[in-house]
Amino acid sequence: MGSGEERSGERSGERSEERFGEFVVVRRHGYVAELVLDRPKAMNAVSSAMARSIGGACAALAADRDVRAVVLTSTHERAFCVGADLKERNSMTDAELVRQRPVARGAYTGVLELPMPTVAAVHGFALGGGFELALSCDLIVADGTAVVGLPEVSVGVIPGGGGTQLLPRRVGAARAAELVFTARRVAAGEARELGLVDVLVEDGRAREEALALASRIAANSPVGLRAAKRALRVGFGLDLRAGLEVEDAAWRSVAFSGDRAEGVAAFAEKRAPVWPGE
Repeated sequence: MGSGEERSGERSGERSEERFGEFVVVRRHGYVAELVLDRPKAMNAVSSAMARSIGGACAALAADRDVRAVVLTSTHERAFCVGADLKERNSMTDAELVRQRPVARGAYTGVLELPMPTVAAVHGFALGGGFELALSCDLIVADGTAVVGLPEVSVGVIPGGGGTQLLPRRVGAARAAELVFTARRVAAGEARELGLVDVLVEDGRAREEALALASRIAANSPVGLRAAKRALRVGFGLDLRAGLEVEDAAWRSVAFSGDRAEGVAAFAEKRAPVWPGE
């Protein structure tokens, strides 16, 4: 990746940190990449510049075959992300808003379409587009300070970063409708009960626990992880027969890979696998 400090670790010469614009940083932890939202003065409100940076960072991560898992985190002490930058939006003409729309969408689809497993580490406020960034991940780890919600109808719009589609896939159509229509905020405990987050941890430990989870994931075959995610994402919502065909195609993509050969050999030899990643 780009410029930054040298790091020691699995791959010599790798850079530990790369900044994408002013508001996004990617940090490396072995085979785990940490995608950091870093606009603390605005509680990580997603401006056009920040959206471009998120999209650019995701494009770079998607193309990096050494990345096995991604963790989405925040540098702000009281917020994961409070959503779109409404001050910026308020200054836009209708024509400017239309032109900005693909930029905004690029941030959310960038996270959603990452080919490797992704984990959001949520603390404090994750509202509107901020919660949609978390929903775009495969798993959400939150601590007791987390407050999540999609309040867009309270300001005259609707969730536009995937919320109307991702939320019902998590909690069902009726529950999603209640949350979107009321625009209410949901505290951490209820969020876990409703399935809005997957893992609830002690206050201040969301990032640490999410990175630990991602490290456990990253110990597995990178070829297998990407294929499994593809099967899960593409097959969801299909009828069983179609879903099994998706699974079969994903199986065929890994069955004759170097990772499969190494995994079987390592199991037989009772040793840890050294994944070739192909």
